[in-house]
Amino acid sequence: MNKMEQFEKLGICEHVLKVVKAKKFEKPSEIQEKTIPLILDGKDVVAGSKTGSGKTLAFGAGIIQNVEPKNGVQGLILTPTRELAEQVASQMQEFSYYKKLEVVPVYGGVSIENQIKKVSHANIVVATPGRLLDHMNRNSIDLSNVSFLVLDEADRMWDMGFKDDVAKIVTKCPKDRQTLLFSATISGELASFSEKYMKAPVEISVEHYVDASKLHQVYYDARDNEKFSLLVHLLKNEQSKNPENQNLVMVFCNTRRNADFVAKNLKLNAVDAHVIHGGMDQSKRMRVLKGFDNGTVNVLVCTDVAARGLDIKGVSHIYNYDMAADAKDYVHRIGRTARAGESGVAINIITSRDYDNFANVQKHNPELRIEREMTPKFERIFVKFDEDKRSFGGRGNGRTSSPSRGRQSSGRSFGRSSGSRDSSPRRSPRSDGRKPSGNFRRSSSSRDSNPRRSSGEGPRRTQGSFRREQRGERNKRTNNPSSNRSSNFKRD
Repeated sequence: MNKMEQFEKLGICEHVLKVVKAKKFEKPSEIQEKTIPLILDGKDVVAGSKTGSGKTLAFGAGIIQNVEPKNGVQGLILTPTRELAEQVASQMQEFSYYKKLEVVPVYGGVSIENQIKKVSHANIVVATPGRLLDHMNRNSIDLSNVSFLVLDEADRMWDMGFKDDVAKIVTKCPKDRQTLLFSATISGELASFSEKYMKAPVEISVEHYVDASKLHQVYYDARDNEKFSLLVHLLKNEQSKNPENQNLVMVFCNTRRNADFVAKNLKLNAVDAHVIHGGMDQSKRMRVLKGFDNGTVNVLVCTDVAARGLDIKGVSHIYNYDMAADAKDYVHRIGRTARAGESGVAINIITSRDYDNFANVQKHNPELRIEREMTPKFERIFVKFDEDKRSFGGRGNGRTSSPSRGRQSSGRSFGRSSGSRDSSPRRSPRSDGRKPSGNFRRSSSSRDSNPRRSSGEGPRRTQGSFRREQRGERNKRTNNPSSNRSSNFKRD
């Protein structure tokens, strides 16, 4: 049986088959094989499927086959994030090319007036819940002809607090519709939702799309004020080993501020990194993702907004600069690599403030094999902060310190080295998921009990004490000409 015959056997219509052939798909994925026949048969489906498993074609094949041009909005796909809405809409537009369907993405952060014009001609709408409710309140969208409703990344929508919004939207759709729910995990709340709003749904689950045999997971135990320096060393070392390698790298942070901090200082240290998070202008976010997708951007610093749903191919390395607070988020992060038969590496940089999150990840994912790597020798560098805001390179909570009043410098490296510290009596994080013993450096120790001291920042200072401190520093520099470092820097 040739490649096209495998897709034809699923019952996919000729319009979609032409696109599949043009895109040179090799064979149907597991989720496609299991769900497409059911969807084409009109069944409601609850599918447990990871990102990148091919689910857009799975639910898209049924929608495109049954939706007709010029009959209004007949297909509605709900997604948790703007980026996923844009991506799904783009893929649906591709798959429906030969049927000439109008697919419109609907999400916040852009002009609603332009969307109103486009929605009036749409056959398929891909929307985030919040912006869709805005359209419903304005009566700018008609859902009375919706015959296909898809909840994509449903667990993420629930995590983001969209449960009630989704329920409001579903009640405005016709009862005589086909409902498809795709989710990485099926929680009790999602099961209750399916019982209430779906008709005898068929439950489908597939194997994890990430090949565990091809995913190498490691962690480095670093000092709080050396996290960023170690990240730079690892990135540059990998680049030097494979100078011609154009594989993609994702660096995950827990907060927007930390993501901005890391991306800015990577650029200052000759690493061409770009950042994406929910606080950015939508058009800028899309430009960055497009550059990452086509290979013009190789290092992407991001928050978890990029960990779910987006199908980005060719990611070879995942760096967790901040350890994921949620065990599920960690799995979704590392799921960006080692896909479709390719190998990948997940690297975790662990400091005292990551220990609890790291233990939590291991506790809830006992099957994970995260090996400890010896901390290499690396150059200690200084990091640069904004003039009126400062985030911490060694921390993941993104709090700010008092405003900086010093001059900003160039962010250059001062050429000091940090040796391997693995001969230290400190013990590594427990692999059994339990909290480390007292011999392991923890955030509750006397040295780290003050959150500002643990990041190398020191306690909060009043304006008066800050000025006195500045006068003292000037006196020191007068006596010691070699001391010329700006107060706007701290050693990472």
